[in-house]
Amino acid sequence: MRRVRYESPGGPLFTEEAPLPVPGPGELLVRAEAIGVTLPVVRKVTEAAEPVPLGGEIAGQVTAVGEGVTRFGTGDRVTGLCFGHGYADFAVLHETMASPIPGNASAVDAVALVRSGLVALGALEAARPEPGEAALVTAAASGVGQLAVQLARTRGAGRVVGAVSDPGKAGFVRGLGADHVISYGDASWGTPVDYVLDAVGGELLTRTLHALVPGGRLVAYSSGGGAIQAYDLLVGAKSVIGFQVARIARGKPELYEQWREELWRLFAAGELRPAVHGEFALEDAAKAHAEIEGRSNLGKVVLIP
Repeated sequence: MRRVRYESPGGPLFTEEAPLPVPGPGELLVRAEAIGVTLPVVRKVTEAAEPVPLGGEIAGQVTAVGEGVTRFGTGDRVTGLCFGHGYADFAVLHETMASPIPGNASAVDAVALVRSGLVALGALEAARPEPGEAALVTAAASGVGQLAVQLARTRGAGRVVGAVSDPGKAGFVRGLGADHVISYGDASWGTPVDYVLDAVGGELLTRTLHALVPGGRLVAYSSGGGAIQAYDLLVGAKSVIGFQVARIARGKPELYEQWREELWRLFAAGELRPAVHGEFALEDAAKAHAEIEGRSNLGKVVLIP
């Protein structure tokens, strides 16, 4: 089978022939039909001290199961998070990280919706939104951000503001249901909001905090880091909440599954429309990464083996 790998920090990525993986206890061997490309995986290539397997979101058909697997069998269509080599024709999923793909959805739908949707929905839940409140979503054109905009609307947001790096993305974000779109560099971000879902971090944290009304909530789920002055929180009685979906997956599997079911329900009802920026062949993984690195994507970037 084919597998994408790299040998030194920063790449380059290359495709090689590799032996077919063997699923261990509790594991599924999946023939990949779609692979989601995410910023955290891209950053592993550019920032990790040593090369690591390119894992992430995959979707496809189960071709073999390991000892003790009870939830799935060969022929089942699943999606989930792969912690090993996921940029490949075949990948191994632990059954606890897998979920079934409904019959009305494609593998591309699955990688565009589930993992990104779990992050977006979890961040929204952490904000404790009330009907009628105003929301601000940063990185609103990203794979997660596009779903966060739509989910805020389904949860009754009275006003949804999308923040983007490039004004050229404004039309796309308005098409998702945003009432207003701002650029990070705009002098003013307009009327303050009740909560912010921030996927950018870094120097943008201070601006997102200032975009909140007194008592507002900032949910930070970015891997970009950043720092906030305690005084800025005290003055406006504002709060900052950190969210990591892996913590929910490990510690609250029932809630994790509940969120997955809600995402598929909203998808089936037409209330969530995950946009796909582009589909790239497995051997073009470097081009897919470049789209993410250049922040040029409108929606999810997907590899097709």
